[in-house]
Amino acid sequence: MRLAGWEVTVAKTAAGAQAATGKTGVAAGLIDFDGFAPRDYAALKECLSQPAVGWVAVSAEGRTASRVERELIRNYCFDYITLPLQYEWISQVLGHARGMAELDYFDPAAEATCPGNHEMIGTCDAMQQLFGTIRKVANTNAGVFISGESGTGKELTARAIHERSPRRKAPFIAINCGAIPQHLLQSELFGYERGAFTGADQRKIGRIESANGGTLFLDEIGDMPLEAQASLLRFLQEGKIERLGSHESIPVDIRVISATHVDLEAAMLDGRFRADLFHRLCVLRVDEPPLRARGKDIEILAHHVLQKYKSESTRKIRGFTPSAIAAMCNHPWPGNVRELNNRVRRALVMAEGRLLTPHDLDLESPADKETMTLDLVREEAERSAIETALRRHDYRMGETAAALGISRVTLYRLMVAYGMRNVKDMTVDDTEDRLDGDPSV
Repeated sequence: MRLAGWEVTVAKTAAGAQAATGKTGVAAGLIDFDGFAPRDYAALKECLSQPAVGWVAVSAEGRTASRVERELIRNYCFDYITLPLQYEWISQVLGHARGMAELDYFDPAAEATCPGNHEMIGTCDAMQQLFGTIRKVANTNAGVFISGESGTGKELTARAIHERSPRRKAPFIAINCGAIPQHLLQSELFGYERGAFTGADQRKIGRIESANGGTLFLDEIGDMPLEAQASLLRFLQEGKIERLGSHESIPVDIRVISATHVDLEAAMLDGRFRADLFHRLCVLRVDEPPLRARGKDIEILAHHVLQKYKSESTRKIRGFTPSAIAAMCNHPWPGNVRELNNRVRRALVMAEGRLLTPHDLDLESPADKETMTLDLVREEAERSAIETALRRHDYRMGETAAALGISRVTLYRLMVAYGMRNVKDMTVDDTEDRLDGDPSV
């Protein structure tokens, strides 16, 4: 392998493998389970789960893998080969494994985050403008109003403003005004003294007082009842609160950031929201862009969510098929980033292959099937031809590749690209039997 240009590290124990994978960059790995005991499987699984290493499992001819070994190979290895095998073939397979690991390891979101808040990601003009606005408003003490659809990340924006402000070491307190019953909202905001009402067995500090010195984020301010609006306006004017059941004025120094998906201008015209409160809250306005207007950010965010939650899958998911990327870019995303997050997490659990498909994301539609791009037609045709050839040749890789007029390595690559390494009829046991009986291996 060294003659082929590889820098080789040999690990003979599970601990040695952990040490080697912990310090390597993007690489490929050969793993032979012979010699490892069941107690080593947890450590080996941790090594195989490293996104920067593309693993290829090897086994001596005639050796039978245990059930746990089969599961590890099926879910975490790029390929599985039996020995003896020419070193040139091993080098080629390792090269493809390393290439797939490099694609999986690449994180396009790394340079696209808002400083101070690594959950805010975007490269589009709208997000870059938002990041610039956050930097500007963070250093002031004026009230900020964040407008945007549900699921766009308004609380993340509020936190980013707080984290870049002089108040960043003080509390950030958030309250959803639409999630608290109207008769309880005032006590949540201002607190109460013992005996203020039935059930008030002890003093409670309200959210406003808890945020003293820091930032109070009032989400869904448009759902606040008029009585609470009047009390909030009085606090903003005087800078003091009174707990329910008390006549003592308590000075509180906070910055208020508010947000809503409601059209407050229309609410003011209808008398559902006070104009004087709106002008107190909306000194500086920040508009949150919807996901459908963020172009390539959809793909960046999808990969970010995949990396964040991929441990929830029992398989080593490597990314998205081209058709899945196209489906996500064409979807209107009424639920915005929250919907994208939920769809990718669901796909990670439900996926059968190594690449997430439109079906996994629940983004297939009759219109998609009726109108297909040439790329999608070609993808479906190649997938169908490979599946047919595999069945016709009883899943013998050498015969299948020859029938299709391609090399075995190209066949492996296409199967991985189309998420077919875990097709229903092809298990590790099948692969093991076919490879053992294939003289071309």
